[in-house]
Amino acid sequence: MSGTTLPLKRRAPVRPARVLLHVFLAGTALAWLAPLLWAVFSALRPYGETSAKGYVSWPDKLSLDNFIHAYQQSDMMHYFGNTLLIAVPAVLLTLFLSSCVAFYVARFDFRVNLALLLVFTAGNLLPQQVIITPLYRLYLLTDLPGITASGKLYDSALGLVLIHVAFQSGFCAFVLSNYMRSLPHELTEAALVDGASVWRLYWQITLPLCKPAMAALATLLSIWIYNDFFWALVLISTGENMPVTSALNNLSGQYFTDPNLVAAGSLLTAIPTLVVYFVLQRQFVSGLTLGSSKG
Repeated sequence: MSGTTLPLKRRAPVRPARVLLHVFLAGTALAWLAPLLWAVFSALRPYGETSAKGYVSWPDKLSLDNFIHAYQQSDMMHYFGNTLLIAVPAVLLTLFLSSCVAFYVARFDFRVNLALLLVFTAGNLLPQQVIITPLYRLYLLTDLPGITASGKLYDSALGLVLIHVAFQSGFCAFVLSNYMRSLPHELTEAALVDGASVWRLYWQITLPLCKPAMAALATLLSIWIYNDFFWALVLISTGENMPVTSALNNLSGQYFTDPNLVAAGSLLTAIPTLVVYFVLQRQFVSGLTLGSSKG
């Protein structure tokens, strides 16, 4: 055996620009995590200690008492159920309706295609606060006897489902239409030659190929609709019908509010969104990157 030795690889010199980049990224990550870490730190401390020593102080005691009290005092499981009653139908309806629009725009050539897509997308450009007054009046005037508990579209889970579908469909239709345009047209043409109907083209051929994009949109929609506070606060008046984000008001009293207890309740409400993201993380990332290499 020959006694040859492999040459040692020289370590690349550390460039100042690279050091500055890592410092910037670390500082940005810390800035984003700072409010969350501060909320966790506050939630673990009793209110009596922070009121006496201030929040910027070394803790004498850390416990999970605030989390237990927040869970029990806010009746959180009931409001989690209200949120599921709103989020699940809203996500499914939004994906179905927006995929229908995207299929029509992407796979058929008509003069109104671009105008139709622009109309759906323009709905996302309209600030929600602009239409709240006419929409509030419309919900009060819409009677639904026997369909909702309130007898109206106002103060019902159905009203929140419809408003979420209306505001989220434009973005989803835009994303799905771009994704469907990247699919080979030969698949559609071959199916048409074999006598496939339009519904079969959509349901059995095109939609299965859009699973990565649908999974990514389902993740985003679940988080957006779950975290909604504005529409639930305006269109729901009965406390029992509130979703979990609006139910955090139960932790605030008329004359006194425990910020530590509210921080604990806020962290508890954030757990489902983290679960949804980590469960669908692989599909979410693949849905965002799969169409990037298609020409």
